[in-house]
Amino acid sequence: MTLILLRGVSSKPSLSFPPCTGPHAHRQQMSNSSSITQFLLLAFTDTRELQLLHFWLFLGIYLAALLGNGLIITTIACDQHLHTPMYFFLLNLALLDLGCISTTVPKSMANSFWDTRAISYSGCAAQLFSFAFLIVAEYSMLTIMSYDRYVAICKPLHYGTLLGSRACVHMAAAAWATGFLNALLQTANTFSLPLCKGNALHQFFCEIPQILKLSCSDAYLRESGLIVVGVCVFFLCFMFIVVSYVQILRAVLRIPSEQGRHKAFATCLPHLAVVSLFIITAMFAYLKPPSISSPSLDLVVSVLYSVVPPAVNPLIYSMRNQELKDALRKLMAG
Repeated sequence: MTLILLRGVSSKPSLSFPPCTGPHAHRQQMSNSSSITQFLLLAFTDTRELQLLHFWLFLGIYLAALLGNGLIITTIACDQHLHTPMYFFLLNLALLDLGCISTTVPKSMANSFWDTRAISYSGCAAQLFSFAFLIVAEYSMLTIMSYDRYVAICKPLHYGTLLGSRACVHMAAAAWATGFLNALLQTANTFSLPLCKGNALHQFFCEIPQILKLSCSDAYLRESGLIVVGVCVFFLCFMFIVVSYVQILRAVLRIPSEQGRHKAFATCLPHLAVVSLFIITAMFAYLKPPSISSPSLDLVVSVLYSVVPPAVNPLIYSMRNQELKDALRKLMAG
């Protein structure tokens, strides 16, 4: 993996445009934007053998994610004992993970296999929309799942009332709707900006910060309002998750029996591990200082937050969840 990622920026040529200055700057900007028919994604390597290695490695990760998340979805859907709020949200998370990894990995695999970096303008817009939609919906779902664990452990007598079937459906729908609305606004704003700094993206998939880097120097300010709102919502959700787990920890430590504490931790630790992996990698990707930024490091970090979580989430949830493992064995046995 390290060999694949340690590389410089590809030497293949990319479109370039003159800077947006002078009396006809606005007309020049619009012309440049409309003349872009494709973007060039950042390749993992220029060496053919390593390109094929990257293809097979990503294929293995992708198949593992499809298998793991597919088994979780099938097991929860088929086993009546798992028709509870916790597993309902887990099923939604698995669906989001499948969508998220399917948005970025197949295109990257195809580009490595065919030795190309190109993605069409419409393909880039679709990829950006899908990724923004699914990643925000997943973060919202993880926030809801932390609330589910908080109610289950801190307010067990009110669990059936607070998390009835209708409430669960409404919360899940809100998570999906939040992701969709965010993606719609972000994509429309991002692709309405005039681009005058070429078409080469320093990322292996299309994402908002990379498109903004191609916009003219003052044009990205139009997007800043939405970004500020997004960051505020992110930290509000983050604080909600932290407060929920502080309360959960205090409640668990008050449980008198060791077996009770162990059971409570067993239901919370997988979710906490998944949330930590998601938040830490995403925060490092977007908040790391420019001084430590480099193409190879950016690739490593982007793989960590966009590819690794969907592949390892099923493993994390199934390792410590006896109910899920028993249901899976029953499903396999036929």
